Amino acid sequence: MDFKDRFYLILAGIFIASLVSCNLIFQKFFTWTPFGIYTFEISVGILPYPITFLVTDLISELYGKKKADQVVISGLVASVFVMGIILIADAVTGAEWSPVKNDTFHAVFGLYGPAVFASMIAYLTAQFIDIRIFHFWKRLTKGKHLWLRNNGSTIVSQFVDTATVLLLLCFAGAIEWSRFWTLLENGFLFKVIVALLDTPIIYGVIYALKGKIDIAPYQEGLANEGS
Repeated sequence: MDFKDRFYLILAGIFIASLVSCNLIFQKFFTWTPFGIYTFEISVGILPYPITFLVTDLISELYGKKKADQVVISGLVASVFVMGIILIADAVTGAEWSPVKNDTFHAVFGLYGPAVFASMIAYLTAQFIDIRIFHFWKRLTKGKHLWLRNNGSTIVSQFVDTATVLLLLCFAGAIEWSRFWTLLENGFLFKVIVALLDTPIIYGVIYALKGKIDIAPYQEGLANEGS
């Protein structure tokens, strides 16, 4: 296995780990006021989630659209598998001497149906939009202006992701409609800030890999548009 294949496996591993952890920790919320300017009220599940978009952008840039689509599907399979394991673990009765009691385990890891369904639908929609917008801009600029396709694709897809999951949760009755706009503003603004901050990271990774991994040609996205 050459360096290019090994690095792809590393990126895929980071992607899947970030995605799965989102669904494990999303029930805790926190507040954050950077520089005293704006107060965010968001789930801790949002912390690792932007990493998934950074990784798909890196894979899109280095390996092409097909490989990016593959890692998105792999992430979905991994998430469903882990959730199945958690459902089984939550269903079995804990021993009397178990350090973690049944109620505590359920409160932390118990999966709330509408939340999980909304998360998976939003995830698939946003990731596939991200990959396609990324390659659209890559073809349009003929492989130039990485910052444009990195931020453009991520910001649009993050808005779709945030809006989709909140709409589904509101329709399911899991969240009150009165909180929709506040949560949309908080979640989307936080993701935009992270998207802008990860631009130097993607440039740094691409620079560090120069001579080790060839960047996928911008025509590749067009050739595989129908796949």
